[in-house]
Amino acid sequence: MRLPVALWLPLALGVAAVAAGQSPLQRRVVRDVLEYFHGRSNVHFLFKEREVDGVIEREDPSGTFVQLRLGLAQTACRKRAPQRHCRVLESRRKPACLACYKFDNSDVPKVLDKYHNCGPSHHLVAKEIRQRDEAECRAVEEAGKGGDTLYLPGMFAFSRGLPA
Repeated sequence: MRLPVALWLPLALGVAAVAAGQSPLQRRVVRDVLEYFHGRSNVHFLFKEREVDGVIEREDPSGTFVQLRLGLAQTACRKRAPQRHCRVLESRRKPACLACYKFDNSDVPKVLDKYHNCGPSHHLVAKEIRQRDEAECRAVEEAGKGGDTLYLPGMFAFSRGLPA
């Protein structure tokens, strides 16, 4: 059975627009956060990406910093027995995650530092949690800059001569 182009084209364009709107690093962060969230022991159902907002992506000489908020929606599928098509349960939990990642500038970017915090949507707007999240994200953004250079043994072996 073939569907007319008028029916499937808007859907295909909508999916492509969402994927095209995210950089490869942003998609990598979303996948990593979902993996982290599903790895928690108190999560028994699969969750799907509901929305991504508050995206910040900045490049500097030390690498690329990505920060985003990811809204999740609970599905009907159990985590232990994933299925191909999992229906989103509208009246269930809708947690939100804040993710901050710093990648290096290599061809295949490696994670220099990361921070994520997931919880109920109202949880992330509490003042003390928001302040802690902001401080953690600032620390992640500073990763790889001058103060964090790797020290290797013998690096400064000849920095001072023998007394005369």
